[in-house]
Amino acid sequence: MLRTHSPVRALTMADHDEALALCARNPAANVFVAARIEEGALRASPGSLLGFRRDGRLAALCWVSANVVPVECDDESADLFATRIRRWHKGCASIFGPSAQVLELWRVLQGAWGRARAVREHQPLMTTKTHAAELGLSADPRVRFARLEEVDLVLPAAAAMFTDEIGYPPYRGSSRGYRTLIAGLIVDRHTVVWVEDDEVLFKADVGSAAIGAAQIQGVWLTPRLRGQGLSRPLMSAATDLVIDAVAPLASLYVNDFNAPARALYEAIGYREVGSFTTVLL
Repeated sequence: MLRTHSPVRALTMADHDEALALCARNPAANVFVAARIEEGALRASPGSLLGFRRDGRLAALCWVSANVVPVECDDESADLFATRIRRWHKGCASIFGPSAQVLELWRVLQGAWGRARAVREHQPLMTTKTHAAELGLSADPRVRFARLEEVDLVLPAAAAMFTDEIGYPPYRGSSRGYRTLIAGLIVDRHTVVWVEDDEVLFKADVGSAAIGAAQIQGVWLTPRLRGQGLSRPLMSAATDLVIDAVAPLASLYVNDFNAPARALYEAIGYREVGSFTTVLL
């Protein structure tokens, strides 16, 4: 009986450059997986990145860890990835990425994985390369990169933002693991803040940076200051810092029902370039 070899396999360091080149076809959409590759995941986390080959060439990727994230998938590759990971569920918190790819993965997986907590089907993916001054906007000079000794100031702001966005807290009991994550972002200069009187009033993070793109996430302003016209200069300043010090292309994705946030990002130069979907498990 003849055996056929699956076009899907776990990638290794030998695939490093080819996988990054595939991600670079769409830096804004694929920066999360590209960043994991650049951080050494192919060596440190074997099996976490699956590849699909067509005619000998790498045609699609799927990151499989705490999140499932597709890269450049068509229906064939998404179906094969989903079939490969169908029995793996316990360690996965979400599936996210370009909408068509995520929805095809979820079409196959939902029968085995059960009902999602939420499916955020349309999240505009937005990008900018433009500084605030080029648009005649002011950037708040109080926004700067966080310092490591401020990790315990950043932690409650980060936890509040996570809880608001996801619907449950980022940790229960000890905050040690979450604190380590925040400290890592600060060391990498991936967290910007406005701090007054030992309180973080505004923050934003770069969750992933690679292939010339930086994905901004975790944007948060203390509730008592909302609705006072501060968001535009604060976010303009955060974007300027990211473009100048992290990557020339700033990207983010936002829930389509969050009309104020979408209006804010458009006002400071972000433009919609695609659509993400997030399946929360």
